[in-house]
Amino acid sequence: MPVIDLESSADPRVADYVALSDAALRQRTDPGRGLYIAESSKVLRRALAAGHVPRSFFLAPKWLDGLSDVLAAHPDVPAFVGTPGMLEDITGFHLHRGALAAMNRPAPVPLADVVAGARRVVVLEDIVDHTNLGAIFRSAAALGVDAVLVSPRCADPLYRRSIRVSMGGVFQVPWARLDDWNQGLDTLRAGGFTLAAMELTESARPIDEVAGESIERMALVLGTEGAGVCEETLAAVDLAVMIPMRAGVDSLNVAAASAVAMWELRSR
Repeated sequence: MPVIDLESSADPRVADYVALSDAALRQRTDPGRGLYIAESSKVLRRALAAGHVPRSFFLAPKWLDGLSDVLAAHPDVPAFVGTPGMLEDITGFHLHRGALAAMNRPAPVPLADVVAGARRVVVLEDIVDHTNLGAIFRSAAALGVDAVLVSPRCADPLYRRSIRVSMGGVFQVPWARLDDWNQGLDTLRAGGFTLAAMELTESARPIDEVAGESIERMALVLGTEGAGVCEETLAAVDLAVMIPMRAGVDSLNVAAASAVAMWELRSR
């Protein structure tokens, strides 16, 4: 296996790993370069198990033994090894989760293919926090959601923090980015989905009441942090759904609300 000992943090062969701590930069550059970063040995193993293809591995010497089987299974993929200080100089943060891998992004999957046969779909409108996004994917994987769709302005599900928080859930649940938000909602409705927005409105119905109706195909729309589902989307959906709260509490964090909703509105 091609283990390469780094002698300089300026080595051009590790350009994929430079400035990983700059989230704004990585969200602009990584998709265009056709890559994403898998962080931690557990996550990169799940990425490989999902059939994703590695470009290179990046780790400190102490992790070589623990990943020897992975490196042996990919004998043509370089594994760059450096001191913790050198790796931190390159990435911009201290690596304490084992290892990194630069992975080739899989080709986008058409919306029709992602939702084919699906009964429960989660649709994310402009979720911008990577932690929330990853937590939603983790719940989706655990609670039987068939697919996740993200709006054009939603954060990148394959940003390393989203992947890490999801514990690899982004590799387990089919997902797609909607190039046209309104057209995507229309496509779902045409496919027989009931569009339900999680939002506290005057007409919102309690979630347990909606769950009792045994809706065959449902697309659950979750809005951005703070502002929630936008007015235009609320006008386009079939109904609004709310989680009843105790007095004095008006909402949950979007990731927590998503988990409650996924469970209550699961396909039965």
